[in-house]
Amino acid sequence: MTYKKYRSALLIFAAICLAYNIYEFAIGKYSTKQGIIFIIECLAGVALIFLPEIITKLFRLVLPEKIVYFYWFFLVISVFLGTSLHMISIVSFWDKILHSVSPMVLTALGYGLIGFFMKEADISKTSPWLFLLFGFAFAGVCGVFWEFWEFLCDTIADMNLQRYATSTGELLVGRAALMDTMGDLLTNTIGAVLMGIYALVQSHGKPDYFEEYRLKKLHK
Repeated sequence: MTYKKYRSALLIFAAICLAYNIYEFAIGKYSTKQGIIFIIECLAGVALIFLPEIITKLFRLVLPEKIVYFYWFFLVISVFLGTSLHMISIVSFWDKILHSVSPMVLTALGYGLIGFFMKEADISKTSPWLFLLFGFAFAGVCGVFWEFWEFLCDTIADMNLQRYATSTGELLVGRAALMDTMGDLLTNTIGAVLMGIYALVQSHGKPDYFEEYRLKKLHK
């Protein structure tokens, strides 16, 4: 029941954000292209709310509610607050907040994946460092691939996601051109480490702590 309540609350908030973006489009606050992009991204965010359920239906995998709630929290701060309500433009370090929270979600997902790969093995008899190291590595790799994605978007569409140019279009050179990418990777690493420290503290004296993260396969 709690799951459905949280999802309903999130859908209501998403609807408010969508209505706000449609209002902005109607009054011409942004260019037609930019206004449409905001609406599309908000609609994509609404669809992503149902991603855990889609994964369950397509792959017969059940994500623990702990991971789902964390994932929804990231959707709120990234898609709805960050993009739809433009916090990413209002707060200069909002992007870094996203880059610190996303690896925490991915680290938790890494715990769930390693638990899934262990099949029916007794997690309480497994060293917590297996989960901690795999979760950290998984989040790190995902962070690297995200930077690959930003580089691809910048190469194809000149979106300046890696901030290699100023707002006026002046190209940065040397270390200045690397600062955003390296800052994102550093923030990603810090987020993964913080999640690892939290999990290590929580698992102290609880041999089966990581069982809470385990992804489970639905049997037909």
